[in-house]
Amino acid sequence: MALQGNLGIERMCRLADISRSGFYRCWRRQDRPAEDMAVRAAVQEIALSRRRNYGYRRITAELRRRGMVVNHKRVAKLMRSDHLLALRKRKFVVTTDSRHQEQIFYNLARQVKPNGLNQLWIADITYIRLREEFVYLAVVLDAFSRRVVGWNLDRQCQSRLALTALQNALAARNPNPGLVHHSDRGIQYACPEYLRVLKQHEILPSMSRAGCPYDNAACESFMSTLKREEIQAGRYRDLEDLTTHVREFIEQYYNPLRLHSALGYRSPEEYERELPAAAVVEGGHGATPATLSFFRHEEIYRSDVP
Repeated sequence: MALQGNLGIERMCRLADISRSGFYRCWRRQDRPAEDMAVRAAVQEIALSRRRNYGYRRITAELRRRGMVVNHKRVAKLMRSDHLLALRKRKFVVTTDSRHQEQIFYNLARQVKPNGLNQLWIADITYIRLREEFVYLAVVLDAFSRRVVGWNLDRQCQSRLALTALQNALAARNPNPGLVHHSDRGIQYACPEYLRVLKQHEILPSMSRAGCPYDNAACESFMSTLKREEIQAGRYRDLEDLTTHVREFIEQYYNPLRLHSALGYRSPEEYERELPAAAVVEGGHGATPATLSFFRHEEIYRSDVP
């Protein structure tokens, strides 16, 4: 805090007949929301730029190097609430390793090679910073066409965030039984409510390996595109304003217009229109089965080979 002329805080408090503790309590109460957002944004930036290898102690040290006076307990609390705690390196990979007690599913996405729509869906969650709050976006993509088939924005990163995105995707695509749904190991995708909906539609759950974000690279790519081409270029008043712009980006730009290098520089909707009839799923019918490849002892075993 800047000095007022040559008067320090102690001298000003004595002249105003107030205690220093009372002055600081009032000052912190007025400045706390802006300070909280600044600290939270810095924690997010450091954690993600260090590929989630930094724990709360290292991030606290980096914040102090930047001139922020923060307590390590506060940093740990922020990281825990935003799911940014560092990924621990282990000597052996444990397939059931998670921070919750729900069931973890095998990674089917590594073996599925989709040759039509509604064979492999990929889902992910990201955060978006508004002026005075953080909100969360859940999306579901068709891995074959890279089209966003369902999405949802919410202030809380809970099961309903991802569940609403899934329900929107199901209503839009009505997939056949046997679709593989791939996600990370977050509690939003492992909770009973989410798995119950997958089971009702005979969808096979698949989850990434521990500490391996590249298993969901296509969804990560979309999130990066969204933030680079829409979020970072705009300023949003509130959640409702952001929802309007995200809807315009997905439904009026990304799906129908944005050229995708993985699709031969065609948009997802254009790519789907040009698919042969056997690869197009109308109302959940007409698609050929996906190819499953299994790697064992340096040999390749394929489910479609007799």
